[in-house]
Amino acid sequence: MGIRTEDFDYRLPAELVASRPDPDRDGSRLMRVDRAGGAVRHGIFRDIVGFFRPGDVLVLNNTRVFPARFRGVKDLTGAEMEGLLLEETGDGSWWAMIRPGKRFPVGTEFSVKRVDGEISGLKGEVLEKNPEGHARLGFTWHGEKLRRDDGMDIRLLLESEGIGETPLPPYIQRGWDPGEDPENYQTVYARHIGSVAAPTAGLHWTPALLEEVRSRGVETIEVTLHVGAGTFAPVKSEVVEAHHMHSEDYDIPAESAQALNRALADGRRIIAVGTTSMRTLEGAVMTDGHRPVIPDGKGRTDIFIYPPAHFHVCSALITNFHLPQSTLLMLVSAFASPGSTSGIALTRAWYEEAIRERYRFFSYGDAMLIE
Repeated sequence: MGIRTEDFDYRLPAELVASRPDPDRDGSRLMRVDRAGGAVRHGIFRDIVGFFRPGDVLVLNNTRVFPARFRGVKDLTGAEMEGLLLEETGDGSWWAMIRPGKRFPVGTEFSVKRVDGEISGLKGEVLEKNPEGHARLGFTWHGEKLRRDDGMDIRLLLESEGIGETPLPPYIQRGWDPGEDPENYQTVYARHIGSVAAPTAGLHWTPALLEEVRSRGVETIEVTLHVGAGTFAPVKSEVVEAHHMHSEDYDIPAESAQALNRALADGRRIIAVGTTSMRTLEGAVMTDGHRPVIPDGKGRTDIFIYPPAHFHVCSALITNFHLPQSTLLMLVSAFASPGSTSGIALTRAWYEEAIRERYRFFSYGDAMLIE
């Protein structure tokens, strides 16, 4: 029998789920753990500058979250609905979660509201349903079909026309705050729109903190991985190996690949900000018996990292505290002890320590540095 999913379970007091971020991004707490020596240190995130050495490469995921949640009404009856865009298809339609799903069968047409409650020029139609209960939706803007390749991108419309809401995760059990969440649930270096969930380890960084790290001789480089909702979904299979991993679009610019390959050739440390940055690098790396090489360019990755995985690129990981039985927790457990399954127990001990110390968990919570 393989690795059991229940081995990645833990109990978290409800009050430790962060519903809002720390008022100062870099003022959140930081648990720093040493994989080799076992030492655990507690501090503030801005203290992380003391970890860096000249020559280190810090990898940032510059994806931008778009306001993927929307509300609308059925054209025929006026019934209210809510939707969350998940993944674009090749023809410009989108797979989405909608509710109440049973009242919106295939063929249903609806009009999308602005966040102020007024009807917008965006209309949708339910084109298909899948066994998971998701709906494939087609959209028009003032009668014109939306197609990404001709500049009619629904992601840009949701943001620019005041239609979409910040797609906060369901464990943040409060209403969306239009005055705070659009900024708080976005990294300060977000550039390329495409994610339905934030790369949350990046939420702790400020421009000043990044500049201080650079002043210490650290090279910061950017990659893009557009985060899908499946990133945070729990694994439902009894054994980890049976889980089907979602795939996500990524892009590694030529200058970033060159910097990474120089660091790999020199034996310098590469530090991933977040599991998304790590998945991008470990999913793209090429190994053929020689030193690993990072190719540049765009692609899709469905890499699923769990114990006893080996790592070819990253020397350290900056991350948040993740949901029980999630693929992100499995990645952390693999990185805790590469090539073995002992990282499962080690990670569980770290999380128990974090709970004792009253760390704040999940997207708006505190951070962890695994070195």
